Amino acid sequence: MIDAKPTAAPAPRLWPGLVAMTALQALVSLALFAPGTVAPRAGLSVEELSLFSTAAFAVSLVSSFWGGTLVQKVGSLRVAALCAVAVCAGMSLATLGNGWALLGAGLVLGLAAGPETPASSALLGRLVSPEKRAMVFSIRQTGSQIGAIIGSLLLPPLAVGLAPSSAYAAVIACAVIGFISFERLRPAYAVKIPAMPNLGLRQRLQLVSSDPRMASLAVASIPFSGMQVILNTCFVSFGTSELALSHVEAGWVLASAQGAGLMGRLGSGVVATRLRSARAVLVMAGVGMAVCALLLGLWGALLSWPILLLLAFLFGLTASGWTGVFIAEIANLAKPGRVAESTGAVLTVSFIGLVAAPPLVAVLTPRVGLGGSFVALGLTAAAGAAVLLMERSHARN
Repeated sequence: MIDAKPTAAPAPRLWPGLVAMTALQALVSLALFAPGTVAPRAGLSVEELSLFSTAAFAVSLVSSFWGGTLVQKVGSLRVAALCAVAVCAGMSLATLGNGWALLGAGLVLGLAAGPETPASSALLGRLVSPEKRAMVFSIRQTGSQIGAIIGSLLLPPLAVGLAPSSAYAAVIACAVIGFISFERLRPAYAVKIPAMPNLGLRQRLQLVSSDPRMASLAVASIPFSGMQVILNTCFVSFGTSELALSHVEAGWVLASAQGAGLMGRLGSGVVATRLRSARAVLVMAGVGMAVCALLLGLWGALLSWPILLLLAFLFGLTASGWTGVFIAEIANLAKPGRVAESTGAVLTVSFIGLVAAPPLVAVLTPRVGLGGSFVALGLTAAAGAAVLLMERSHARN
């Protein structure tokens, strides 16, 4: 009993499924952001945070690739429940407080971060018509920002007032609630579909490489993903070390960026629907995040508090607001019945940015500071926007 993407969609079931998949992403996001938000209080260095992120997203790269097959076998809601279990295990390791435990937490969390998007794509892909996907997938992708906002606002005070372990314990409590909720909802979304072929590595990657439009999306998502993960993981450390902000103040600024990202994910869905061009929205996001990264990295320390908040807002609007339209475009380009596989294959490429950006920042920061690292990643984001523009021009010709 699994879920799939038939041509007819049972519309009455959309909203419960959408809420569940949004909550799943919020939970995974909260867990992935937790070490970064408590880093100053926990004494975590940029190198340790980078190792955590690299471990998490390296495993995510692999687990997202077989996430489509797992969804076919057990269903999206069962995958969601398993992701909640992985979050519990990862945060339990993080409470031990040493570098090796944090590395182990990253490895375990990768098992949750990879399959959750293919699971959501498979479920929502069969519940909504193609013309509404950009909006629905954008709503679902706000889960990342919901988790980030909660983490940015609540976890630093918990870490400062109590201990970093209390922040991790709060995430564990959320994961337990999530597991129970996903399991209770699962029977309503279990359907039978014919067995699908078990595709190997080469065949799955062909889902991306055989379509130039999907290939350009995958390539552009590498720097976009890298920019997003560094904003989320390192901004609190950047704020306390180079912007003269307190730990809680840096959390508030990051929360404003994540709030903007939530608005961006909803707004980008509306704009893409009206323009009938998800690609144009993605180009604008790439240019926007590049400009914000350059301004923040070069002159962030000179900015007044209101200007800093505004720049962080615009940064989050673009660097975190693009993914809903991105996932919706993959679903639109995917062949019928292969949304989960296509999403997993494209995310395999996207996770290269998530894996490569943290060690790149770890290497650059001792030499040019975190501000210089933001500048470098901003330039790569501009290159990603250029890739999308070139493919669009080629398609018109």
